[in-house]
Amino acid sequence: MARTIHGVAVDAGSGLEASIRDVRGAKARPDDLVTFKRAVLESLGPYASTVLLDANTGPELLGNYPPTCAPMLAYEADVYHISGDDRITVLPDNFGIDDYPGMGVSQLKFFMYYAPDDDAGLNARKQDLIAKIGQHCHKIGIRYLFEPLVYHPTLTPGTRDYALAKPDLVRRATETFADPRFHADVLKVEVPVDLNFVVGFGERVMSRAEALQAFRDAAAPAVNCELVYLSAGVPFDHFEASLRMAGEAGVAFNGFMCGRAIWSDAVGIFGQSGEAALRTWLGDTGRDRLNKLIAALG
Repeated sequence: MARTIHGVAVDAGSGLEASIRDVRGAKARPDDLVTFKRAVLESLGPYASTVLLDANTGPELLGNYPPTCAPMLAYEADVYHISGDDRITVLPDNFGIDDYPGMGVSQLKFFMYYAPDDDAGLNARKQDLIAKIGQHCHKIGIRYLFEPLVYHPTLTPGTRDYALAKPDLVRRATETFADPRFHADVLKVEVPVDLNFVVGFGERVMSRAEALQAFRDAAAPAVNCELVYLSAGVPFDHFEASLRMAGEAGVAFNGFMCGRAIWSDAVGIFGQSGEAALRTWLGDTGRDRLNKLIAALG
């Protein structure tokens, strides 16, 4: 059954831990990452439909979920931890898919870097792993949220050429993984346009009408699953505007999973002023940002 998802993602691993360590300096503690994530979960969880945590710190924070917020755990050793040049996600070694129900978690998230134009043999290996996880989730009755993070073998993200190619990359990845053999209940996809290259936001490379059509085309294949947008580290105002554009385009999407666009500024607050200041910021600015994203869904 389709549902509206107001998700907060705080599944970042070693990268976030390093950032916190850097800003904390001499005040750094071994449990700073858990402290930060607990603060996000407890401050924003009451207003979100779900909060996504990582496989390493998530299990110890399951008891901190608010009653109205559904737990979700990533099935990855460390978000963006990949096995060399093939960009295949490394699986956790501290629990398996069969452990989710016993932990009281009915939602699993898994991501994979995916280039539609990459080597066919490599893509087949990735697809087999993605399908195997989906089949296992389906078998034991937990929801599978799959996140294809697109890339291109030769084009660099943030460039004009990549911005022009991205809508089709997202469309083709969505078309691939919406196939029932992957058993994806939810596809967590990137916004198909880079607003830095859209008229009214940045360089005049893509018109607003072209951007709206890109949203429609990229989402069209998602007929067998729910569709949510991820923030992918863009500035908050760009992600909010992107959700509004998706609605303007008439895309039938189910919500969002937003991480750094909501809470990245809080890392510096935590580093400079400690946990109490972090929680104050999350309760004010963080909650305001989450509410604005919810309002952007219309």
